[in-house]
Amino acid sequence: MVLTMEEKNIEIHETAFVTSSFRAFDEKLSQDTFSKLWHNSKTEKWIEEYLSQVSSEETYTHCLRNRYFLEAIKELVAQEKIEVLINFGSGFSMYPFLLNENLLHIEIDKPEIVEYKKKKLEQWQKNKELPKRDIRFIGVDFSTNYKDTLLQEITSIVTSKPSFILIEGVLFFLDKEETDRLFNFFDLIQHKGDYVGSASFPDTLKETVAFKNLISFFNKKVAKTNENDFQTIEDEYYQTIKNYKLIDHQDYFSLSAKYNNAVKQGKELILNENFYILKKQ
Repeated sequence: MVLTMEEKNIEIHETAFVTSSFRAFDEKLSQDTFSKLWHNSKTEKWIEEYLSQVSSEETYTHCLRNRYFLEAIKELVAQEKIEVLINFGSGFSMYPFLLNENLLHIEIDKPEIVEYKKKKLEQWQKNKELPKRDIRFIGVDFSTNYKDTLLQEITSIVTSKPSFILIEGVLFFLDKEETDRLFNFFDLIQHKGDYVGSASFPDTLKETVAFKNLISFFNKKVAKTNENDFQTIEDEYYQTIKNYKLIDHQDYFSLSAKYNNAVKQGKELILNENFYILKKQ
């Protein structure tokens, strides 16, 4: 079978397409009316298998993650506390189009992802399916010594503007040393009063049926892995990051209560992601 360019890209960026599709599953819950643009039949099949083999609650966990960070950023923009959103590991998220048009966006991911995303967004904007937004794309290979070049690129765009750094769906795939380097890097970029929003899983995740299902699914669909290939982070880590103060902490269950989402499965069958907002001191 000969794959089209679109299908090849779906093969490469499968998880990014899946995350967007999850957010589009319940637009009222996620408040994301644009993620559906990434929908495609190949991802639909992947999702069907994922929900049946890992956790059927995953659509709602992703909707609530999007809702939490979207509303937090909206509030800070309304209070004139941030002017730039820097999204590390931006994937195919659609925050720029859900937020005030005056906000500046820096989207950072692997070069092939940001190039593909930029091309698609330009096409949808040309077709009037998306509004115009100020987005700067930066492609980075995080396996290289990226620090100096990326620091120069970001600071030249941000200058002295107050910022919100968002990192979601990323730390799970890094190790402790890489995570420490990232937060030290954030400290270099940001000024007093700036914010970081982060998503990660607690250690208890690895005791759940849902996590064991996830490992099994990855082994079949992606690559051979074990539980040590994935990082979990306890609350204490966020409470002790140098120069930052933890100001809010939520999880799937607290956000479900806040936004009237009915939890349908037991805790052991849910990948309970935790969400944190930090403020630079």
